[in-house]
Amino acid sequence: MSDDRESRDGTRGPGVPELIAALRARVAALVDTRSAGDPTAGDPLRGLYVTEETARRIAADPARTAGHGTAVPLPDIGGSDRLATLARAFGLSPLDAHILIAALAPDVDRGFETLYGYLNDDVGRRRATVALALDLAGTGPADPTARDRFHPAAPLRSGGLLVVEDEDRPLPGRALRVPERLVAHLLGDDSRLDAELSGVGVELLTPHGAPPAAGAGAAAGAGTTLGNRVAAAGPVTVHLRERVPGAATDSVVAALRAAGRPVLRYRPESVDDGVARALLREARLRGAAVVVEPLPPRPGPLVRVLASAGATVVLAGTEAPDPRWAPEAELLALDAPGDAATPEDLWERELGSLDGDFDLDEATAPYRLSGDQVRRAARSARALAAFEGTSPTLAQVQRSARLVSAPLLDSHARRIRPAVGFDDLVLPEEPLGLLRELTGRARNRDRVLGEWRLRTGGGRGRGVVALFAGESGTGKTLGAEVVAGELGLDLYVVDLSSVVDKYVGETEKNLERIFVEVDRTDCVLLFDEADAVFGKRSEVKSSHDRYANLESAYLLQRLEAFAGIAVLTTNLRANIDEAFTRRLDLVVDFPFPDIEQRVSLWHSCLAGTPKAAGVDEEIARCAKEFALAGGAIRSAAVTAGYLAAARGSAVTGADVRAGARREYQKAGRLVMDAGVPWAP
Repeated sequence: MSDDRESRDGTRGPGVPELIAALRARVAALVDTRSAGDPTAGDPLRGLYVTEETARRIAADPARTAGHGTAVPLPDIGGSDRLATLARAFGLSPLDAHILIAALAPDVDRGFETLYGYLNDDVGRRRATVALALDLAGTGPADPTARDRFHPAAPLRSGGLLVVEDEDRPLPGRALRVPERLVAHLLGDDSRLDAELSGVGVELLTPHGAPPAAGAGAAAGAGTTLGNRVAAAGPVTVHLRERVPGAATDSVVAALRAAGRPVLRYRPESVDDGVARALLREARLRGAAVVVEPLPPRPGPLVRVLASAGATVVLAGTEAPDPRWAPEAELLALDAPGDAATPEDLWERELGSLDGDFDLDEATAPYRLSGDQVRRAARSARALAAFEGTSPTLAQVQRSARLVSAPLLDSHARRIRPAVGFDDLVLPEEPLGLLRELTGRARNRDRVLGEWRLRTGGGRGRGVVALFAGESGTGKTLGAEVVAGELGLDLYVVDLSSVVDKYVGETEKNLERIFVEVDRTDCVLLFDEADAVFGKRSEVKSSHDRYANLESAYLLQRLEAFAGIAVLTTNLRANIDEAFTRRLDLVVDFPFPDIEQRVSLWHSCLAGTPKAAGVDEEIARCAKEFALAGGAIRSAAVTAGYLAAARGSAVTGADVRAGARREYQKAGRLVMDAGVPWAP
């Protein structure tokens, strides 16, 4: 417990124990005054019943209505640093301070319970009432100024310093209680947060007195400047609009701490007025700044409480501030700094030595993580490496980063954890080169589009959108999985059944939810059979055409502002609207495989299976005789594997041919009895 009873002029002022002792003298004087004219003072049952004589005496006593208090002089509370600081922070008057001391006395000295029971004329009421507290302060409930100190908007109650109980009673008889957190603070104990803030996402960050390290957040330089301005501004409420949650607040928090300010960081899951009021009280008690990120849905009640008075508050979120949140508060709206520094230095500092020869900057470039997310991902990677007995590897770093930035898309999309790479693709050089270019665009978009400003104005996003076109089975979905795997991201395939809705406007709402979530997280979004959603607009001949075109118009606008990575696939490129094509970064054509590529596909699909003699020759003949795409060859190889497994032997040439014939028949193509496909 700290002792802060040394006043600014070097003299020791009274602390809470001394103020309680002075209060005891006033209570003793009031007891003498009350008992002197009380004929029932010696009655052992006093306080349990009211006699006729007592009622008449109370009715005839003018002091009861005048509100006269005791003549014992009140001590000067200004000498108590804790109480004086509290009075300045919450705007308390001297009368407020005396009321507060009278209310907390039973929490510090249990002897006051008995004394207050006597003075309340009720042994069951052992806390100070409004009337008793005012009597001890030298006034009474008949004084309108004194009564006003108990109004819900007055500093004692609006600041959460005093609880007025028994709301069904008249005001003079209502009991007063001081929250335990305030009692501990006035006694010099600030070692713990308020119990109301436990388990609700509130973290206390103490001052560290040093400038934030370079690269400590996604907006380290600009965010630090912003944080310095916030720290120097005094009590202010700032709304910081971010593209990625936490991207700029990390550096603002670091700057506040470097300026000697404690920070209460709050990550709310929902709006809770009680938690918000306790958080604001804690901030004002500690002289701390409050940082809330991200804002929950419909944050109006939370903002109104935090922006009410007396503390520095930073509200961070991806949506624009709404003036209706706190119409009476001065809400300073700012955009997060856009020219952000990358967090490569933080990755290197947090991870330490690495296992294996890989480029950390290149491996982490696809992830748009905030400083706090980088630290959590690095801790997870280090823990995983320690468990496996290695230094952090590329796979461990990417796995940890994916877990930190995992999007909430499962209700509208199917997640695929990539398990393939470029070695698994059998394509000509041109589409392979375009796929590699696509991964390069995803890694370097912040530099090209941000630092070099090659896409500015018009509200354009920094997204990467590609179209994969080709016949069914030519590897479009596999190509998207390869791109995601190369970037170390998850692939999410949009479930059109959960997106397309028969009701007007609902499809656009479902798509907007997906786009918003992908914008703020790290993944590759795949629209399979995209022509169902991104099809050509038609001439308006009916209301149905108008609404169909409205959906296309929405998608055209949304792609302009898209900030994620998306791949569209189609079997019929001609069905895609030309306006969509202009907004695409790349168009990759997946050709039907020729004979040599079909041979490679057969060998790739059967690479892990036991093969009998002569299988390679049969593969070459089947590749020449059966014009199958890669997806069909994969299915044929699976059929051959099942046939071999049923016999308990290796895959034979007959199994390969049987699988190829079956795929040809499934496609509705004729096969001669001799096994040679029919051709006109």
